[in-house]
Amino acid sequence: MATNVVRRWQRDDLMKQRVLIVEDEFLIALDLEATVEGMGMQVAGLANDREQALRLAPLADIAFVDVNLADGPTGPEIGRRLAQEHGIAVVFMTGNPEVVADGVKGAVGVVQKPVMPSVVEQLVKYLAARRVGMFAVVPSQMTVFT
Repeated sequence: MATNVVRRWQRDDLMKQRVLIVEDEFLIALDLEATVEGMGMQVAGLANDREQALRLAPLADIAFVDVNLADGPTGPEIGRRLAQEHGIAVVFMTGNPEVVADGVKGAVGVVQKPVMPSVVEQLVKYLAARRVGMFAVVPSQMTVFT
């Protein structure tokens, strides 16, 4: 019985994770938002540059961050700051994964665009489980930073 209570608590905790989307291409951001909300999870906000991302950071648990944004190639710095200063689980979603191929301190990994909704769902589940200390399988499309 105690195990069921713990599992229910962990599932509830998974669904409470809030996702920040840092993407300057509006249609991609809306697609990510629809996928996350379709899972029953909350989107903390949409940001298209460093200023917006850092302003929304206190509201987020998970972040998907593009490398090239409205204010230039600021994604790696944003991802590092989100992870290190705010404890956010960060995955880069970019058409230029080589830019972060050596890893970014604190970030979890990178996925190459385009990213299908099913992969976004896998990523959200993986990152949410990881945040609450549950075992989760790494999505095959993600390169994990060491």
